[in-house]
Amino acid sequence: MRVLLTFTLICVVSLTAAARAADNTPPKGFTALFNGQDLTGWKGLVGSPKSRAKMSPEELAKAQKAADQRMRKHWKVVDGVIVFDGKGNSLCTVKDYGDFELYVDWKIESNGDSGIYLRGSPQVGIWDPAHTKVGSGGLYNNKKNPSKPTQIADNPIGQWNTFHIKMVGPRVTVKLNGRLVVDNVVMENYWERDKPIYPTGQIELQDHGNTLWFKNIYLREIPQ
Repeated sequence: MRVLLTFTLICVVSLTAAARAADNTPPKGFTALFNGQDLTGWKGLVGSPKSRAKMSPEELAKAQKAADQRMRKHWKVVDGVIVFDGKGNSLCTVKDYGDFELYVDWKIESNGDSGIYLRGSPQVGIWDPAHTKVGSGGLYNNKKNPSKPTQIADNPIGQWNTFHIKMVGPRVTVKLNGRLVVDNVVMENYWERDKPIYPTGQIELQDHGNTLWFKNIYLREIPQ
């Protein structure tokens, strides 16, 4: 009996280790933006694209140093997962991107709220459909173009969800858990409504005052 229990425990530990090893390993043609171990390639949030553009290099560097210090207090890596404690600001890629294809796994709590900023602009929405009565994946800040997803495709709260996002020019397509929820919709410029979306910018995991989990963040740049 003791031998059987020991064998079972070893099998469970081995399967768990194998699952973690499979996580954060990009598919062919994609790059992992999160290495599963630390926050290399990520930084804290400084203002908006509009406000950052007005800063001198010295001002931006100083603000970025402070933002990085804040970020490290609230964004951690736990067992191969990025975990946000619900305080602080958004987590941003160090690199800017233009056209791309992006995968990201995410999980929220009941009444949770978050989003994925594309090119530094809000946002592909994440929230609890039981609370909002609208599913995740929509371009929430659109006013002229569709802002809501075409269907609720969220998994139950506490389970992992997968976004597959494609952005070419101003147009965005989103699949949530393999189901199409946004089909080639123009994403509007939240920061400057009279201008089209910026041609490049950082990707951000949005803070919204609640605990969040992210993993398996993969990106493929599309030549413009």
